[in-house]
Amino acid sequence: MEQKRLVLAIGLSLAILLVFQFVVAPLLPHPPAPHPAAVRAGNGATGKPASGPSASGPPASGPAVGAAAAAPRQVPRVPIAAPAVEGSLSLLGARLDDLVLRDYRQTIAPHSPLVRLLSPITSASPYYAEWGWSAAPGEKVALPGVDTRWTASGARLTPAHPLTLSWNNGAGLTFAITLTIDRDYLFGVTQSVTNHGTAAVTLYPWARIRRDGAPKVAGSYLLEEGPLGVMNGTLEQMTYTSARNKAKHHQGIAWTGTGKGGWIGITDKYWLAALVPDQASTHTAAFRTFARGTGTGFQTDLIATAAETIPPGGHAVSASHLFAGAKVVRLLDAYGAKYHIPSFDKAVDFGWFYFLTKPIFYALDWFNGLLGNFGLAIMAFTVVVRGLFFPLANKSYKSMSKMKLLAPKMQSVRERFKDDPARQQQEMLALYRTEKVNPASGCLPMLVQIPVFFALYKVLYVTIEMRHAPFIGWIHDLSAPDPTNLFNLFGLLPFHPGAITPFLHLGVWPLIMGGTMFLQQRLNPAPPDPVQARIFLFMPLIFTFMMAHFPVGLVIYYSWSNLLAIGQQWIIMRSTRLTKPSLARS
Repeated sequence: MEQKRLVLAIGLSLAILLVFQFVVAPLLPHPPAPHPAAVRAGNGATGKPASGPSASGPPASGPAVGAAAAAPRQVPRVPIAAPAVEGSLSLLGARLDDLVLRDYRQTIAPHSPLVRLLSPITSASPYYAEWGWSAAPGEKVALPGVDTRWTASGARLTPAHPLTLSWNNGAGLTFAITLTIDRDYLFGVTQSVTNHGTAAVTLYPWARIRRDGAPKVAGSYLLEEGPLGVMNGTLEQMTYTSARNKAKHHQGIAWTGTGKGGWIGITDKYWLAALVPDQASTHTAAFRTFARGTGTGFQTDLIATAAETIPPGGHAVSASHLFAGAKVVRLLDAYGAKYHIPSFDKAVDFGWFYFLTKPIFYALDWFNGLLGNFGLAIMAFTVVVRGLFFPLANKSYKSMSKMKLLAPKMQSVRERFKDDPARQQQEMLALYRTEKVNPASGCLPMLVQIPVFFALYKVLYVTIEMRHAPFIGWIHDLSAPDPTNLFNLFGLLPFHPGAITPFLHLGVWPLIMGGTMFLQQRLNPAPPDPVQARIFLFMPLIFTFMMAHFPVGLVIYYSWSNLLAIGQQWIIMRSTRLTKPSLARS
């Protein structure tokens, strides 16, 4: 009976998710279509391709998405060396376009290549950050562009050695970009302009992250990968597909907004590149798309709404940050608190159950620090969950135990009134009242625990802390399915049945889960209908195959929870029999 309620509860939850996704979500308000003037882009005063908005369009329109610089055979570069990242900075266009994460590898293999986050324009998938200036409408100013060659002040960028890039436009203006890097993933960026000329100039600083083409994504309803950011306290997030579709109808802009502070960037499942402006200044942010060969490129950008007017002999400065690295939750929280970045932790897609998902993550992270293993942390967390729901579960199991003892009387009522369904129902209700049994009492604990189940699934699926986290034995990645397979005798046969069909994958932990589910089912009262009873016998088998493709950490949670429930249920049923209630009398 409990398994029936479980299937019903999960079915209802899935129905709610589907209704929200396909019925409610399309009805929610979307950002208004940007004004056509907001996407005009042209050339700078020099007539060369500009890396930012042109003087012919409103500066607040943001950086243009024109063609990137041509890829020369040799590009002067400055190395980047820090404890968490390594790479280089291109002096052509002042692009941060080469970044590798030193603490993460592509697979669990010890010598697997390191994860690459940013890539230069000469690569198959360019992905980089740039900074620049736009002139006020009507001003003729020679600005640095995508093909500008900058001069570096040092030999490399390290946490102990900042780097300043400079360029003189030959008309009295000296542009500079000073970069710093901490021991993790945060770059400090200070843009400055010094006016040695005889006339004042008005400029707007901007920054952008550009990705030439959409990467391969997980494609799960649990996760959104693509442009995202927080503006005016609201999280704006799109998939690559939704951004491309919306931009088609709004001249290349999928979303735009203006506000103070915030942040904007592009996210992968575990990695993030995000621009963080001065939180006291006001900027216009945008998600954009552009044509790249036969595909689509994506850009997120920020431009100041207030101009910097630099008089002769004057100097203007604009400070910001760039986060480029792994979405470590505690690190995002620390940066958010230190630099007052709003909702920076929401770069991790904790989903609709954020209020539940993040506390669960912190609980697991705390247990991991205590026990030294996320698998053991999941088991300890399961004990806590069972403890929190103990009163409800206790009531449920006592009710099921009474129902099991009540089965002979229920069968007797069915036989006596088999030709009168209405009278049979009345007698059943009277029997429940007399014996003080509620047949629906077992449903509430299951319904209450479903959000916990989904939230834990989300934590295992989206947090980088679970990526490649090992357990005992053959489990080297709790966020991936159990790698063993019954259909090749757990590796004894030299072939991979999963390559034939996904249904031919069944690991050890899913088998353990199915076994515990079967044992738990045997403790419950059997359905009176023989056909229904035979159907329920297949439920553990169905769930075993279904859970075989879930993260093994979730299967461990389910298996351990089942074992705890079996012990609790057995004790309650034994105590119920020993008390010899009125149910035992015929």
